[in-house]
Amino acid sequence: MENELRNPSAPAALWQRLVPPRRARLPLMALLAVGLVALLGFLYIKSQGVDYRRQGEILGYLRELREIDGRWDFEVLRARTEGHAGKAKIAEDRGARAPEILKRLQQAAAESPSEALSRELPALLQAFGQKAELLQRYRAAQLTVTEALGRLVEFDSEIAGLVRGAWAGFPQRDRLVAVESTSALLFAHLMRYTADPSDAQRKTVETFAADLRKSSEGLPPALRDGLARLDSTVQQVLDAKPVEDGLFLKISISSAGPRINTLTDAFTREAADIESDSERYRIYLIAYAGALLVLIGWLLSKLAVSYRLLNEANRVLESRVEERTRALSDALHQLKESEAQLIQTEKMSSLGQMVAGIAHEINTPLAYVKNSLGSVAGKLPEVKQLVVETNKLLRLMEDPSPNPERLQAKYSAVRGLVNHFAEQQALAELGQLANDGLYGIEQISEIVLNLKNFSRLDRSKVSSFNLNEGIESALVLAKHELKHLKVTKHLGDIPAITCSPSQLNQVFLNLINNAAQAIESGSGEITLTTRTEDAGHVAVEIADNGKGIPPEIMSKIFDPFFTTKAVGKGTGLGLSISYKIVEQHGGRISVDSTVGRGTRFTIVLPLVPPATLDDAA
Repeated sequence: MENELRNPSAPAALWQRLVPPRRARLPLMALLAVGLVALLGFLYIKSQGVDYRRQGEILGYLRELREIDGRWDFEVLRARTEGHAGKAKIAEDRGARAPEILKRLQQAAAESPSEALSRELPALLQAFGQKAELLQRYRAAQLTVTEALGRLVEFDSEIAGLVRGAWAGFPQRDRLVAVESTSALLFAHLMRYTADPSDAQRKTVETFAADLRKSSEGLPPALRDGLARLDSTVQQVLDAKPVEDGLFLKISISSAGPRINTLTDAFTREAADIESDSERYRIYLIAYAGALLVLIGWLLSKLAVSYRLLNEANRVLESRVEERTRALSDALHQLKESEAQLIQTEKMSSLGQMVAGIAHEINTPLAYVKNSLGSVAGKLPEVKQLVVETNKLLRLMEDPSPNPERLQAKYSAVRGLVNHFAEQQALAELGQLANDGLYGIEQISEIVLNLKNFSRLDRSKVSSFNLNEGIESALVLAKHELKHLKVTKHLGDIPAITCSPSQLNQVFLNLINNAAQAIESGSGEITLTTRTEDAGHVAVEIADNGKGIPPEIMSKIFDPFFTTKAVGKGTGLGLSISYKIVEQHGGRISVDSTVGRGTRFTIVLPLVPPATLDDAA
């Protein structure tokens, strides 16, 4: 180490050994940057304090629950204190909001996880549910006692009326007086029992009730029935009052209120702890941000030095770029010349393919005509003989004194020729041969007419043109490629557009030939559709059910010189030229393909092309 330090070049060598090379340094720097950013993000997240809005919302829910619990206790105590004779009854709508508040607390615990809420909330839910159930049962028991006492008041006056009604007809009036007195005492002791439900008071009430039952024996039926109803109501009060008292005791010792306080304290302490941790992480974040600023400053200084070196390198490179630019310009010029030659080659290839197809299509009707004319030439001598013999027969018939034997002989000869023609159906055959010849000539005429329409040599370069005509012409010229395929046409009523007809016909022929070549089985279907896209555009669709285009080459099909055909089968310029023609017309061409199901090319053209089309055409 000492030798390295004494040597001037030693620090540089040491640095080279300690610092990895540039190629290995870049991944390490990227990893370091990711680590620094991750640490910054971690400190930022940890420095975020309590969500005071959420905390205030939860504490508000707890305060509201505490108020509901307090109102419950107050109303129960008031009802207990004022007694059944008062109007202090527990309202049924008290605490109706409690289930909603508890539900919101559960949602808050799920949205913002809190250990205090997760730990204490289930116990609070259970305590509130139990207290609500006890309150409901207490309300029912209180109502039962209150209604029974209300009926006892009515019975007091009813018994008095029944006693007065039986006074005149019942001889044992002392028993009537005893019944009335016992019922009054029973009612008084029962009211004391509701105020002080002790065992001694209950026994007193039960004693008076038993005496009243004994005293009712032998009394008039109406009075006896009234006393029976009174006894039943007394027993109802005796049964319901202990239940009410037991429920009151359970409500008094309910844990709902303490559970609320426990949860509130735990949640508050948890928030304080979180805020304390957040404050500590804020300090860490500030220190870390300061360190990052120092590091960034150092990097900026290094960047400034690198920038100066880069400027020097740029000046050197600019001179080299100028030299390379000149070389590339020359190469580009040569490339354009080569491209023009390849485009001409593609046109000649398409022309040769089209000429071969047209020659095949013309040869077929020419064969019809040749065969028909040959057959007619073979029949002409027989027709000529028939005409000659017929003329001879006519001359013999015009003779004023014909020779009967010669006339008969000549008639027999003509008759034989006619029968021969009739047997062989020669005249019908000649008519059919003439029709076949005319059909062949019509086919040749149609092919020549479609070829003229396809090339549009008799029209200007840019003119008004109906795309349906171009589709029909392209189909005739591609008939050789389509001879084993089904062609379905859906040609709509579309308006004429201003375009270069010969160029668009070339596009249609290229796409139709490509569709036919994509069907490997030899028996498929090509569908051609034209429609009005909108007020200013028309659309042409050429679809096939062939092998489709793989997704990995979909983006390359319009590139120049790209082809999937075998060597010598294509130049890879057909789709590129078609794309350029459609683009020059201000239109767009798109493709949708599924492997194994087919391909659909869609061409959308404006009714009025851009002004630059004249120059391009």
